[in-house]
Amino acid sequence: MALKSSKKIETNVYELEVSVDAKTWEDAIDQAYNKAKKDIQLPGFRKGKAPKAMIFKQYGKEAFYNDAIDIVFPEAVDAAVKEAGLELVDSPFDGDVKEIGENGVTFTFKATVKPEIKLGKYKGLKVSACPVDVTEAEIDEQIESMRERSARLVEVDRKVKKGDLTTIDFTGSVDGKEFEGGKAEEYELEIGSGSFIPGFEDQIIGHKAGDEFDVNVKFPDEYAPELAGKDAVFAIKLHTVKEKELPKVDDEFVKDVSEFDTVKELREDTKKHLLEHKKEHADQEVEEGLAKELAAIVEGEIPEVMYEREVDEALQNFAYQIQQAGMDPDMYLQYTGMKVEDLRAQFKDRAEVQVKCRLALDKVAELEKIEVSDDDIKARYEEMAKMYEVEVSVVENAFPKDQMAKDLKGSKALEIVKAAAKITEEKPAAKKAPAKKEAAEKKAPAKKAPAEKKPAAKKAPAKKADK
Repeated sequence: MALKSSKKIETNVYELEVSVDAKTWEDAIDQAYNKAKKDIQLPGFRKGKAPKAMIFKQYGKEAFYNDAIDIVFPEAVDAAVKEAGLELVDSPFDGDVKEIGENGVTFTFKATVKPEIKLGKYKGLKVSACPVDVTEAEIDEQIESMRERSARLVEVDRKVKKGDLTTIDFTGSVDGKEFEGGKAEEYELEIGSGSFIPGFEDQIIGHKAGDEFDVNVKFPDEYAPELAGKDAVFAIKLHTVKEKELPKVDDEFVKDVSEFDTVKELREDTKKHLLEHKKEHADQEVEEGLAKELAAIVEGEIPEVMYEREVDEALQNFAYQIQQAGMDPDMYLQYTGMKVEDLRAQFKDRAEVQVKCRLALDKVAELEKIEVSDDDIKARYEEMAKMYEVEVSVVENAFPKDQMAKDLKGSKALEIVKAAAKITEEKPAAKKAPAKKEAAEKKAPAKKAPAEKKPAAKKAPAKKADK
């Protein structure tokens, strides 16, 4: 196989011409024949038993050309791209056979390549991050969470109030007809948790165990289509009311919930871990800020396919997270009133920043002449193996060496940018009230829609090349 020519035909697009020699081509035809022969039958022979020479005489080698091209195409393309010194950002397209016969095959294809960019001043970028300090109130909040986890539930004979855990039966109906998912027995509901649609939990407050009553609610406009905006009545039977009995924070409590002996030791350790968490968060904020700043100083024409593939990856990861939360992605979209196009639009801006940031870091690595040694790669493999608790060989198989080297170059480039950045501390802004659309993520009784999670970066699967 040989690269005959490589020429730039438009911005970020090349056309390559490749020839496959007679021997390689003949081998590919043989492979195609061996794959197909079991299904070939000639008069006088059992299916799959006719001699090769007779099959070729009957049908001609040309009958196997298409399958043979499928066999040689991937390897020939990879070799040509490598010889041309190109870095592709998408699968080859517009494959076209120019010559084909006993002496081999010649074909052309087009490829979108990594763009050449210019980068503005990348040292001295200004970013902000939350200050890294821990208040006594934050320590109190963590210890209060420990108390909550250690709380006992005690049944009480009084009216329900916010924070109580109730056990109820309910049957929901719209226009006098029960609807799917609107019925349950012995359902445990924490009042004030916001688990159910607005207004449901509030109407249980003030009732006592044994009471039977109706709850009247209206489904949000952004709810599932068959229920959106409709008035509903839930017949409730309240079985039990329980309240949390929290333990006293003393040395005995500390010994029960931790490895420490005193409240003072627990508070000191809690402060230490809060500081570590805040430092990690601040560092993440800085890196996210730098990504945006780097993206802003990238100059060049970026292939749209790079953004689209980034969005594809985000959608795949998002769907995976939804499934891990126990819900079908299509059902999630139905409950939130969203479409796939809405999700793509949400991910688009983030995708553009990520793509431009990677290009910027590649450029920084080039300008700073960053090198990655075999020892660097080995150390990273060992670090990841320890992190995932697997053998190093597993990590090596999952992450090719050349990709690992590229990722490490990017990490080193980011450290250079970060070390030269001007980082200022900034107090976090006050939290905004939730948008109306979040009401769509409240559940009707017995149905749950998980909150949206941010996708993690992940490589998109390679597509099959067109020929």
